[in-house]
Amino acid sequence: MPGMAAPHHGIPFREALATWARIGLESFGGPAGQIAVMHRVLVEEKRWISEQRFLHALNYCMLLPGPEAMQLGVYVGWLLHRTLGGLVAGILFVLPGALAILGLSIVYATWHHVAFVEGLFFGLKPAVLAVVIEAVLRIARRALGNATLTALAAATFVALFFFDVPFPVVVVGAAAVGLLGGRVAPERFESRGTHAPAGAGAAAVDAMLDEAVPEHARASLRGSLRVAAVWMALWWTPLLLLLAVRGVRDTWPSRPRSWASS
Repeated sequence: MPGMAAPHHGIPFREALATWARIGLESFGGPAGQIAVMHRVLVEEKRWISEQRFLHALNYCMLLPGPEAMQLGVYVGWLLHRTLGGLVAGILFVLPGALAILGLSIVYATWHHVAFVEGLFFGLKPAVLAVVIEAVLRIARRALGNATLTALAAATFVALFFFDVPFPVVVVGAAAVGLLGGRVAPERFESRGTHAPAGAGAAAVDAMLDEAVPEHARASLRGSLRVAAVWMALWWTPLLLLLAVRGVRDTWPSRPRSWASS
């Protein structure tokens, strides 16, 4: 943006704006594909953020409710350029996909009975599957650096897919294994991302946003209360307006019947 000086890490806001737009346009294949694109652009090409910081942020976002890929993008944008950077990263992350879905929905709703359109959508299925598989393998190679972590990931998949173990139970169990194993045999619970590999992995060493915590990212009680107040207001204001205008019996502000009957 005109008149906006580059922060201490030297990444101009205008360059970040173009980069987030590019990531949004290239992000296909769901969260796995989006995360892989962000890793390739932000860690390997731009070297804006280190491998270790990227993986730690990804792990944290995976535990949060909501879309982890968008949360990861917003977090990196916020680290780079504060609130404005987070907003721009989030908006540009969602906007291209939303427009693409809108266009595809219009095409399908209008011409879904046409053989050409049916073939088009049928052909997209294996392509999207290939994108997702490639992205999962790409991230797994970075996050799982040894046989112990790979075995833990495989056990987690088996528990979720074959035995329908609840996700919170799997997360708590994996955390317990990591906590205990990290104390007993810490070398078995270190991924490649915790070291500085050679070649392309040098981004872990000379990332423009180093491992130090930026001043605006330092936690404080005052800042936490301010953020909570702002976002709670943004969350509740539309609902309160709907209640005032439409009343409690209207479809939009009312609770689902299943809630009311429970």
